[in-house]
Amino acid sequence: MAMETTSLVINIGSASKKYALYEEEKELATYHFEKEDGSFIVTETFNNAKEKLSLTENEYTQSTVFLLNRLKTKNNAFSIEQIGIRVVAPGTYFHATQPVTQEYITKLEEALLKAPLHIAPTLEEIKLLPSLFPDKPIVAVSDSAFHTTITESAQFYALPIETIQKYDIYRFGYHGISMQSIVRTLKKAINPLPRNIIICHLGSGSSITAVKDGKSYDTSMGFTPLEGLPMGTRVGNIDPGVITHLAKQLNLSPNDLDTYLNTQCGLHGLSGKTADVRELIALEQQGDKNAKRTLDYFSYHVKKYIGAYTAILNGVDLIVFTAGIGERSSIMRARILNDLEELGIIVNKEKNEAASSENVSFIEDVTSKVKIAVIKTNEMKEIMYSIQGIATSH
Repeated sequence: MAMETTSLVINIGSASKKYALYEEEKELATYHFEKEDGSFIVTETFNNAKEKLSLTENEYTQSTVFLLNRLKTKNNAFSIEQIGIRVVAPGTYFHATQPVTQEYITKLEEALLKAPLHIAPTLEEIKLLPSLFPDKPIVAVSDSAFHTTITESAQFYALPIETIQKYDIYRFGYHGISMQSIVRTLKKAINPLPRNIIICHLGSGSSITAVKDGKSYDTSMGFTPLEGLPMGTRVGNIDPGVITHLAKQLNLSPNDLDTYLNTQCGLHGLSGKTADVRELIALEQQGDKNAKRTLDYFSYHVKKYIGAYTAILNGVDLIVFTAGIGERSSIMRARILNDLEELGIIVNKEKNEAASSENVSFIEDVTSKVKIAVIKTNEMKEIMYSIQGIATSH
């Protein structure tokens, strides 16, 4: 039986875990583990056949072990030669994509206090991998690496410079893997690449990035993925005075406050019902005022960033919508882009409603000065690209 050399790509989230197997650039299989209505499931795609399986809580927790046992039941024999895992962690040290070493694990443990909700599940996975893949290179792919080029003005907070330097407090930005994936797709689709691009990654986590000459110029997420747009359950931008007030009123410790701002706020908190935009749209259509307010709030702040980034870029040539909401909701795209005619941004209703992210879909009207595209992000494949040179030189 022929052995196929493959890369294993891992993306661990707080509510789901994604795995993909690649032979060079060819996707062989994907596994998406998630919690659904109190139960645990995995969606397996293998040789283009999709199957949904129920899991025990232990199988979900030990997802990598489950995946490896599952692969043994297949007719193919896989030799996993390199592993890449997405890392979301604040700190200059984590700006670079690099091999996982004991030093890296120690640094990640130290960073745990800065962003426990994002780091903890990834750290747990990274600690497990060497026992499952002894002597195989494991590469930590930075979700911030794409943003190392943001301007100095975008990188700093107005804190005392000694505090900034001592505690390494900068705006690192996230969703960089997704942004790099979009730029890669655009370079193939448009020649030459438009100079000024605004990429709207809108999903349960949302961010917007200003791209100039193919490089990140500014981005909405900051020290952690909590800054910027309102998200599914994350508060986004907020007056710091409100945070200190909440800590006193709700008697919250720093860790409790971090959990509260990351998991109890955003669209879910404001609507009082759900973080799912599809459900909010349905509720709005039924006359739910909180749902309408929540969707208006989200659209308003996306539009506000588009305006701000148009200013700092000195114009925009292309706006891209990607991720769950950006790719699938023509209603939200239309809502966000409404009343931007003075900026030369005009969406075509028919093109917008017919758009599919499976291909690069352009949805601007013929009268629009700015191009508008719907593009599917492929973070898993981008992780695979990111580990190639690093893993082989390990």
